[in-house]
Amino acid sequence: MTLPALTLARRKTRPVQVGGVRIGGDAPITVQSMTNTDSRDVAATVAQIQALALAGADLVRLSCPDQAAAEAVGAIRSQVTVPLIADIHFDYRLALIALQQGIDGLRINPGNIGSRQRVAEVVQAARERRVPIRIGVNAGSLEKELLARYGEPCAEAMVDSALHHIRILEALDYPEIKVSLKASHVGMTVAAYRLLAQQVDYPLHLGITEAGGMLAGTVKSAIGLGLLLAEGIGDTLRVSLAADPVEEVRVGFEILKALGLRQRGVNIVACPTCARQTFPVIDVVARLEARLSHIVEPVQLSVMGCVVNGPGEARESAVGLVGGSGGNLLYRDGEPVGKVADGDALDRLVQEVERVAARMRSSAPGAEGVTIK
Repeated sequence: MTLPALTLARRKTRPVQVGGVRIGGDAPITVQSMTNTDSRDVAATVAQIQALALAGADLVRLSCPDQAAAEAVGAIRSQVTVPLIADIHFDYRLALIALQQGIDGLRINPGNIGSRQRVAEVVQAARERRVPIRIGVNAGSLEKELLARYGEPCAEAMVDSALHHIRILEALDYPEIKVSLKASHVGMTVAAYRLLAQQVDYPLHLGITEAGGMLAGTVKSAIGLGLLLAEGIGDTLRVSLAADPVEEVRVGFEILKALGLRQRGVNIVACPTCARQTFPVIDVVARLEARLSHIVEPVQLSVMGCVVNGPGEARESAVGLVGGSGGNLLYRDGEPVGKVADGDALDRLVQEVERVAARMRSSAPGAEGVTIK
């Protein structure tokens, strides 16, 4: 089925390399999150990073608020494969330690880590390792002089802050830069990214900061990031939620999937239910989301409560189930294959999706020898 494009041509940017992940240029838009464990607790931080990677995170950021946290980076780095970014504020020495420990990327603001000489030291250490630096502007922590000039946080002040920090790195001849402009206000964030996108060609890291809990944060992020991505703006993103960081990754992918920009995991098409439903859609879908979270292949699954729209959706899905008073009809590759009782439906759908995913893996390039059981 051919669908109309939702997005404009992607903005052309100068790519950077974070570990093994390329950001910008024609590389896929990446999804990242941030740990909320104490970075000094290596075991807990490694466990959370691994959970984020399993959910699909392309990159993971961790905070280094003190020397012990920065010195823990090496032990953490040695136990995970996903690229790591150190979040550094105020103390340039923490950036130097993180770089020595093998960090793949830095998130700093050059203007708040000390004198030009100290910034130059960080840049030189990053240059030796070709580690990119993300300039992270946040509306809640703008420079006092910008607040005095503009009177309050606004998109223009955020862009001025970003350009100030960019010029510091450019003066040191270090173009390995990413930039973010985050505010908790959706409109301010969108306006700031639009303004900066017209002035620089560095990759942009998107996010609505402090967006809120699972529901409100997801909605704000979907609207703000969706608007920018639809305009071709954005090279990597983080959905900021007051929730389990794994949920940030899942929401990030769902935003990209809805825009047709990336495909990962099972896409469940499910009806909102009404008085016509003859199958417990809501309960089964909730369980399917949990049981199919390990699937990375882009499988379309439809779960519909009645025969009004059900057959049409099932015909467009790799696996489908349509509720009916005489029994639920199972579809495979768009064709009905038999009836399934309510009590057997969940397990049967999981089996069918796993079979499709295995088939996709076996037909992927380099997958010779894989057997579907």
